[in-house]
Amino acid sequence: MNLLLSVSVALLAGLLMTRIFKIFKLPSVTAYLIAGVLIGPYCIGALGLNGIGFSSMHSVENLSVISDIALGFIAFSIGNEFRLDELKKTGKQATVIGIIQALLATIFVDLSLFGIHLLMPNKLTVPQVLILGAIATATAPAATLMVVRQYKAKGPLTKLLLPIVALDDAVGLIIFAVSFGIAKTIISGSIDLISIILTPLIEITASLILGSVMGWILTQLEKLFNSNTNRLNMTIGIVLITAAMSSLKFNIGSVHIGFSSLLSCMMLGTIFCNICPLSHDLMGAADKWTSPLFALFFVISGAELELSVFSDWGIIIIGTVYIIARCLGKYTGSMLSAKATKCAPQICKYLGITLFPQAGVALGMCAIAANELTGGEGALIRNITLFAVLIYELVGPLLTRQALTAAGEITEKTDEVKNRRQTKLAAALDMKKEKNQN
Repeated sequence: MNLLLSVSVALLAGLLMTRIFKIFKLPSVTAYLIAGVLIGPYCIGALGLNGIGFSSMHSVENLSVISDIALGFIAFSIGNEFRLDELKKTGKQATVIGIIQALLATIFVDLSLFGIHLLMPNKLTVPQVLILGAIATATAPAATLMVVRQYKAKGPLTKLLLPIVALDDAVGLIIFAVSFGIAKTIISGSIDLISIILTPLIEITASLILGSVMGWILTQLEKLFNSNTNRLNMTIGIVLITAAMSSLKFNIGSVHIGFSSLLSCMMLGTIFCNICPLSHDLMGAADKWTSPLFALFFVISGAELELSVFSDWGIIIIGTVYIIARCLGKYTGSMLSAKATKCAPQICKYLGITLFPQAGVALGMCAIAANELTGGEGALIRNITLFAVLIYELVGPLLTRQALTAAGEITEKTDEVKNRRQTKLAAALDMKKEKNQN
């Protein structure tokens, strides 16, 4: 009962918070995150009221399956942006920008944190610098997608943004694996080429193959049904199966075989949208079904943010440098590569700002570091990443909205649109009165 009550309170708290944030014209994503923080273990949850908020991190972790499912559908939706007819126009630009902005984010963070290392060698080591630089590549696809959907952003910047966010996962996996392998080599003194080169390539390849196969299977199964409701149910089922299969991990000798849920579900959506003639309708129906799921995902994400990281001044200093360096790297890399690929001026100017949000993938990377590194090095990386994610998740969606608005891809609702609901309500009341009189 407490679990169901926590889920319902989380969803209602997030929705009600959006009404408050609407007054200040802030994105719904930020409202969901703040709601999660308020009902989390550091605020209302600390009161110990069963079912009203999350009393501990363990109670938040019990809902991790919701986050896993939501990330699967987020990746599936982003896969819809890889339609071949669109990629012919923006594919080269997205690839070049996606790689360069990720590399520059890593370089900026590595150089900045190495300076901190020289000043505080006992607080921050070179392996930690390398790993944090790799984590800097990751961008949060969930927050970006939610802002785009909420404000119905349309235009060349939006079309380019979502493929780049998706590419971040693949580029980030490679950079992280290489940097993490070098970091472990420095710590242990032994070189492991398998973990540096082979493991990330296998993970990316396996994920793309799994997503492609499941996309083909989904398209074939859709042909068995004539009802859009049944087709939607089939789509949801295949996304869930793909997300579940992506959690499989095993070893063949010294080679580790794993999958990226984001890459697998993204490839599922890519194959499906390109070979199924009904994909447009089914993608739209799936988007409506996932709305409460995404709201829950962000509220839970807010509850997971550990406010205790603010108690360590060292974390605050290193985290602040990390945040600033990563933002500069993302912005500079996006601007330079956008100019090199002859993008429109508004893309060159505002694209980098939309890549600031960071969450899920970065947290996954820091979790790997925390589990595999000993002597407290992994714990420091985790805390710095948590501090950065806390700031990025609260501020990033707002910056994304402002950038898309400045680029002319989010327009204010006209008075006609704003008054449409009032007109419908007035008409409904008039009909009710007329019926009562008769």
